[in-house]
Amino acid sequence: NSDGLLQRFTWIPTTQEWNMYWLTPTYHCDFYENCGPYAYCDMNTSPMCNCVQGFTPRIPQEWASGDVAGSCQRKMPLNCVQDGFIKLSKMKLPASANAIVDNRIGSKECEEKCRQDCNCTAYANSDIRNGGTGCVIWIG
Repeated sequence: NSDGLLQRFTWIPTTQEWNMYWLTPTYHCDFYENCGPYAYCDMNTSPMCNCVQGFTPRIPQEWASGDVAGSCQRKMPLNCVQDGFIKLSKMKLPASANAIVDNRIGSKECEEKCRQDCNCTAYANSDIRNGGTGCVIWIG
C-alpha cells in the first residue's frame, strides 16, 4: 500500500468484502530506515530509536517525543586519522547502493581498507560463517 506495508487479502463472497489476513512489516523496527542515519531501532527502549555511540539527536526535543525525522549527528567532528569503529551486533545492514564488496579479504583487511578512505562510514563481513570472510564497505 502507499505506506509501504505489504498486505494480503481474501475475498469473502458472503459479505462481498475483502478481508486482510496478513500484513508485514509487523513491528516498528521492521520498517526500512525507520530511525534515520546513524541510528538504530530497539523495541525494548523508549523511544525505540537510538543514536549510535558517538552521535546525538539532531533535534533532542523532537527525538524525545518520538519524531526522529531530524536523525542523529556526530557529537564531535570526524577525525579520519584518529577515529575508529565500534562493533554493532544484531543489526540489519544498511542499503547497499553505496556499498563495495570484496569477497577475497577478511575482517582485518576490510577494516584497513575502510580506514584508508575518509568517506567510509562502516564495514562488515559478507559471510559470517567460519569466523567471517569477505568484506562489505559503505561509502558516504
